[in-house]
Amino acid sequence: MTSEPTIADRLADIHGRIAAAARSAGRDPSSIRLVAVSKTFPIDAIREAHAAGQREFGENRVQEALQKIASCADLDIKWHLLGHLQTNKAKKAAPAFSTIHSIDSVELLQKIDSTAADAGRAPELLIQVDLSGEATKFGLTPADVPSLFDAAARCRAARIVGLMTLPPIPESPEDARPWFRRLRELREEWRAAGVPASMLVELSMGMSGDFEVAIEEGSTMVRIGTAIFGSRQ
Repeated sequence: MTSEPTIADRLADIHGRIAAAARSAGRDPSSIRLVAVSKTFPIDAIREAHAAGQREFGENRVQEALQKIASCADLDIKWHLLGHLQTNKAKKAAPAFSTIHSIDSVELLQKIDSTAADAGRAPELLIQVDLSGEATKFGLTPADVPSLFDAAARCRAARIVGLMTLPPIPESPEDARPWFRRLRELREEWRAAGVPASMLVELSMGMSGDFEVAIEEGSTMVRIGTAIFGSRQ
């Protein structure tokens, strides 16, 4: 009877798969950041992953995240906010997270920047790009993204560093490829149009079921939860 793999076992497996996908695409595995999505999982699971070497964790809800951040204050962790952020929660989120993946309006960007500046913080921000047009998804259409680059140039503290997208839930990993490819192409188009390269460093795309395809298409951050922590209750 084989024992259930530990979080450390699963992390080692994921790192191996990230490295293999990167090498097959001619990329350096160290150029890809693994964000362990710890939403709904207990503090013990975060501590176990941290003990196995994981340092970047992602949460979806501000309130749940703030409680975990406080409980893990003794650990060197970079916290990512992955879920939709309402402008009325920006004041709490801006000082708490090193990276926020879900910027989808100029108003939200300005609120985060103002709060971060007051708190002496400089969070990295990703613009959420809605490529699928699904009613359940947040994000800006590609046509609306340039207004955020313009607003970001006036920020005092917060920094736009890249793009994020959520494709429709794929039946197979290959189903997600066109969406990942499109985000990469948009990044190249915006760079060519003169958007500063510093605003287009990161591509946050790929989750437990499709991260290898995302890496092949240029992802620099993969957001992985169940493949590390197991099924959510």
